[in-house]
Formats: sequence, C-alpha cells, structure tokens
Amino acid sequence: MLRTIDAVPRPAAGDEDEGTPVSVKIRERLVAARRRFNANDNIAEFIRPGELEGLLDEVEGKMKHVLESLVIDIENDHNTDNTARRVAKMYVNEVFKGRYVPPPPLTEFPNAEHLNELMIVGPITVRSACSHHFCPIIGKLWIGVMPNEKTNVIGLSKYARLAEWVMGRPQIQEEAVVQLADLIQEKTQPDGLALVVEAEHFCMQWRGVKEMDSKMINSVMRGVFLKDPNLRREFLSLLPRKR
Repeated sequence: MLRTIDAVPRPAAGDEDEGTPVSVKIRERLVAARRRFNANDNIAEFIRPGELEGLLDEVEGKMKHVLESLVIDIENDHNTDNTARRVAKMYVNEVFKGRYVPPPPLTEFPNAEHLNELMIVGPITVRSACSHHFCPIIGKLWIGVMPNEKTNVIGLSKYARLAEWVMGRPQIQEEAVVQLADLIQEKTQPDGLALVVEAEHFCMQWRGVKEMDSKMINSVMRGVFLKDPNLRREFLSLLPRKR
C-alpha cells in the first residue's frame, strides 16, 4: 500500500531569509550592487522600511557580548542595566545616523539678484567620531561661497544640516571635509567654495598621548578660491581669530 507523503509547506514570498540578521541582508544588497560600505559611507538606499529597528536590536545584542567580554556583570550591575540598548540607539539613531538616513531635503532658490559676492557661513558646530577609536571629534566649521548667477541658493540652516549628515558617521577629519565640499558643490554649483574645520579629537585627549590642547585645522578650496590667492586670503582673514 502506497504511503502518502505530506507536502512540505513552502515559505511565503519574502520569508526565505527569515532569521537572517538584518546586517547580513543589507550587506548582501551592497555587495550585489558592488557598492562600497566603508565607515563614512551612506548606505540609506539599501535599507528597507523597518530594518533600522532590526539593526538596532542586533547591535544591542552584540553590545551585550562586548560588555560581557569586558567582564561587566550586566545582569546585576544597576549602572550598566540597559546600557547595551542605550549604546545601540546612540550609534544607530544619533552619532552614526548619517550612514543610515537619506540626505536632508533642501529648498533651493534661483539666484534672482545675480549675487556674486563672497558669503561666509559659520561657525557651525560639527560632531563626529574618529573611525579609528570611535572617540568624539567636536569642532567648528566655516563655509565660504562665491556664487554666480546660476548658483542655487540654499537656506543658511541647510549648510548645518548637510554638515550634520556628513559628520554623523565614523570619520577622519580630512575625508569628512572633502565629502562635505563635494556635496555642497553638487547642490549649489558656485564659482568657488572654501571650507575650514577646526576640531578637537578625543582620541588624542582621552587616550594615547592625552594631549588636551591640541586641535586639527584643515581646509578645502575649490574653484576661484583655489585660483585667486587674494580671494583666499580675504576668506581666511574674515574668520574669527579667537575660536
């Protein structure tokens, strides 16, 4: 007598990867698209709705293992109760948010009055984290723009929002300033663009040499700021001496 074999139910569409960590799913999409996902890259377009919450849960779980490996009694120590969750929320939703969310929306206006005079925005407070040690980088940013009649004019607050988006990732200061310059150049298309950042690095203050007074200053010059030394000197001379 023949036995009937019960059919094995097939997983519903979209459930084939049930149980796969969210980070693995996102990474597989990035690899399939041959996209880089370095610490200071934005990967928002590869994150699907609801996955950030899953990523937060995953980071929390792994952070618990880090605390345990540091021999911290997370079960009985009231000071570290829920620390793993707080750290996960800090990384995913706050200090590294610039990796996981799209760029801020910008309202652009035509240069109706054909403005072509130097404009300086700053100081803008910038906050980031060193990609070598995940220690804070905190400083000030100044942006100089030399518009032309075709330049898109954006609100002053939008420069701060763009800076926050770029700096809200593990960074090294030299690369962060170039990334921000590229973004502003793309959005506004000015004749010239100049950025100066002065920042304190806690990886030098909190550890290592423990040098409390050291700061890093770097700049990026584009267009007429690069070609015209007088304009460059004017911009630099207008930055506050005491910061």
